[in-house]
Amino acid sequence: MGAKIAVFGSGAIGSCVAASLSAAGEDVTIIDQWPQHIEAMKAGGVRVVTKQDDTTTRVNACHIYELATYEPVFDIAFITVKSYDTQWMAKLISGYLAEDGVLVGLQNAFNDDANAQMVGRERTMGCVVELSCEIFTPGMVQRNTVPNGTWFSVGELDGSDTTRLREVQRLLKLVGNCDTTNNIYGAKWTKLIANSMTCPFSSLGMKNWEAMELPGMFDFSVEVGKESFAVGQALGFRVEPLFGLTNKQISQDSTDAISTVMRKMVKDVGPNARTHAAQDHAKGRRSEIEYINGRVDLEGRRLNIATPYNHSVCEIARKTHKGLITLDSSNLTLLKEGVS
Repeated sequence: MGAKIAVFGSGAIGSCVAASLSAAGEDVTIIDQWPQHIEAMKAGGVRVVTKQDDTTTRVNACHIYELATYEPVFDIAFITVKSYDTQWMAKLISGYLAEDGVLVGLQNAFNDDANAQMVGRERTMGCVVELSCEIFTPGMVQRNTVPNGTWFSVGELDGSDTTRLREVQRLLKLVGNCDTTNNIYGAKWTKLIANSMTCPFSSLGMKNWEAMELPGMFDFSVEVGKESFAVGQALGFRVEPLFGLTNKQISQDSTDAISTVMRKMVKDVGPNARTHAAQDHAKGRRSEIEYINGRVDLEGRRLNIATPYNHSVCEIARKTHKGLITLDSSNLTLLKEGVS
């Protein structure tokens, strides 16, 4: 009998993963606190629209409150919630995860240690995700990166090569390309560098490619990435060649590596994509910037490394959250002023 799989979090990424696994015949349950989306999936499945196709997949969708009577035990749980929901959701998962089960963090930012605190390090696995998708309508997801343009890198926290690691890799290959790594912390920081560079787009009210066309935007994002790279090096993390790139392309020259990653990400997600933080701001929701650029800024202060570009991104995000500024391309000027 196959593994019982859960996807905790039915946002865009969680819905895409659950749809792909369900379409492949895996035993998957998707759980979330968004009632309208769960009800839409119960009634008609989840519709995933890409530039290549438009498919609807029946999924087993479950409200969080239903877990109390359903009482499932899962062998593999993918957590896809926002960073600020990590600890309470991981704690909830701990009650439904098999003793020898594993929680896999399909999240941005640096949450694996927080997940491990809730379920135990021996039941925690890290994963890097490059899957761009958006959800604004219950029951429907726009997937910007098609399967052959989607990348995962999964790894045990201790760097070991295990049977369950290979099983998780097999499952994620049903969603996109998937590598394994013995350097998951380095891989996660590499992705954090990449995310930190696109977070400046979030308050501009623009799609990625539009933001990249603004005079000075690319250079500003590279400076953000250079700070993130420097902090990661000081923390002892080794940069990983993610997203289908090679070791040669991801060199130790931070400017070259950062520019390469930036261009690759924007190209892969396509012309209609927005960053996860930009989507949150468009919905009037809290973003994860405090866990991405904010993490760089926090570690930089602790290590006495200047991170004015990341700090500026955080400040503009805070003003956006508080309604002090509106989404507009002119906010690039505010970003630049924040580092002067």
